[in-house]
Amino acid sequence: MSSSSTKTGTRQNKRYHTHVHDLSITYEGYSEDIPLRPPDLSVRGMFINAANHLPEGTVLKVHFRLTRTRYEINARAEVRYCLPGVGIGVEFVEISPEAQRAIEEELRDTENAS
Repeated sequence: MSSSSTKTGTRQNKRYHTHVHDLSITYEGYSEDIPLRPPDLSVRGMFINAANHLPEGTVLKVHFRLTRTRYEINARAEVRYCLPGVGIGVEFVEISPEAQRAIEEELRDTENAS
């Protein structure tokens, strides 16, 4: 898998399509459920397939469980771009070092299994 460009420049990390469990996002200050489909995940963020339009700069609470290790991730993320009707690209802005390591290991295991 090769790196690709975003509309703001070149992606810094590879993004992997992975099936995470129990993915949920909460738009801070908003209580509507947002229907989601499996994301593409990287160490710094993810692309979440969602039909909802969320403006750039929106802060979200992101929760999911990694597939292989079942490690539970709780992070704050900021919407960096939105493709209306397709999904949103988010960057983790608050995530524990342990959670980042767990994602790195999960992605390394995913790449090695390919």
